[in-house]
Amino acid sequence: MTTTVPHIPLAQTPGSRAMARLDALRAFTDVPGQIHRLYLSASHRQAADAVAAMMRDAGCDSVGVDALGAVVGRYEGTEPGQPALLIGSHIDTVKDAGAYDGTLGVIAAIAVIEELARTGERLPFAIEALAFGDEENVRFPSNLSSSRALAGKFDVDTLDGRDEDGVTLRDALVAFGGDPAGIPALARDPAGVLAYVEVHIEQGPVLEVRDLPVGVVSAINGASRRRLAVTGEAGHAGTVPMGLRRDALSAAAEMALAIERLGAAQADTVATVGRFVVEPGAVNVIPGRVQFTLDARSPDDAVRMRLVERCEAECRAIAARRGVTLAVEPFYDASAAPCDPAIRAGLAAAVAGRQIPVLELPSGAGHDAMAMADLCPVGMLFVRCKGGISHNPAESMTEADADAAIAVLLDFVRAFRR
Repeated sequence: MTTTVPHIPLAQTPGSRAMARLDALRAFTDVPGQIHRLYLSASHRQAADAVAAMMRDAGCDSVGVDALGAVVGRYEGTEPGQPALLIGSHIDTVKDAGAYDGTLGVIAAIAVIEELARTGERLPFAIEALAFGDEENVRFPSNLSSSRALAGKFDVDTLDGRDEDGVTLRDALVAFGGDPAGIPALARDPAGVLAYVEVHIEQGPVLEVRDLPVGVVSAINGASRRRLAVTGEAGHAGTVPMGLRRDALSAAAEMALAIERLGAAQADTVATVGRFVVEPGAVNVIPGRVQFTLDARSPDDAVRMRLVERCEAECRAIAARRGVTLAVEPFYDASAAPCDPAIRAGLAAAVAGRQIPVLELPSGAGHDAMAMADLCPVGMLFVRCKGGISHNPAESMTEADADAAIAVLLDFVRAFRR
C-alpha cells in the first residue's frame, strides 16, 4: 500500500481537519475491513510515515521516526533548542479497533502546531508532537516500550519477547526500520522536557452522562492483576450428592461475585474477573479445577492494595467453607500516576475559559502518560466518546467535540509556563 496523506484545506475548522486526518489513518491496517494496526507491523510503518507527513504539512521544523518506531515532530520556540512541551499519544491499535483511541491525541498535537504555524506564532518553549507505538500490549509481551524509552526506563529484555508467530520484538523492529542499538540514546534529559500532555477519548461513559465534551484527568489508575486457581474434585454429575461435592466452579463463581461486590463498595475502585477456564469442561462432570483472573484498579495505590487484600481474603474464606483449595499468583502491579496539579489547574482553566463546566475524573485505563511520569510532570484531557465504547469498531466521537478539545489544548499551550 502506498502511504498517501490527503490535503486538508486550512479553511476548515481545526476539528474538521482533525477528523479528516483521523479518517485517513483508518486506511492503514493489516486486516481489510478492520482497523488492525499492531506495533511494528507493516500497517504501523505506513501509519508512522503518514503521521510524519502530517507533521511536516502542519509546520513542524523537524520530523523523524525514532529507534523504537515513535514519530517525533518538533516545532521550535522563540529560540531553537529550548526545552519542549511534549504532546502526544499512540498510533498502534488493538485487533479490530476503533478509529480514535490513541490517534486522537496524536492528531490533536498536530492540530496545535498547525494553528501556531499558521500565524507564525512561537512560544517561549518548543512543542513536540509524539506518536508512540506499543501502547496496546497486543503483539508482544511488552507495554509502553516507546514511551518508557524516552523516560529512560526501557527494559532491554523486552527485545527478546516474541509474538504469536515467534517473531522477536528485536527482529520486528529491524524489519520496521528501527534500531535496537539506538534505544539507549532515546532517553531524554529531564532538563530539556517541561511536561507531557495527552488528549484521549475517555473510553468510558462519564462525560456523555454529564453532557460534557471534555474532562480533566486527575490520575491514571494503578492496576493489580492476579491469577487464581481453585481446585476441588471432579466427579460424576449424576452420582455425587450435592452436599458431598467439592465443585470448583461453584466456588469460583461465588468468588467472582464477591470480587464484583468489593470492587463496587467504594468510589473510584473497580474489580473485574475477566477470564474463566473450567476443567475438565464436560457437561456431565463436576468441575474439578477453575482458573480465573482478577484485575483491580484505583487512582490511589493504598486503596487498590487494600482492595486486592480484601478480595484475596474473601476468596480464601469461600474456599475454606466449600472445601476447595485456592492458589493466588500475582503477575502485574502498576502504580497509579497522579496528574501534575499545575497541569490539571491549567487544563481546568482552559476548559472553563471555553465556558465548559470543569469535571475532573480518573482514568481507569493505562496510557503512555504513565510511562512519561517517570520523566516529567504529566496531564491528560479526556474527550467524550459515544456510549463510552472503545477498543471496538463502534468507537465514535463528534467533530464538535474534537474542535472543543483542540481549542482547550491550544489555550492551555498558549498559557503554559513552567
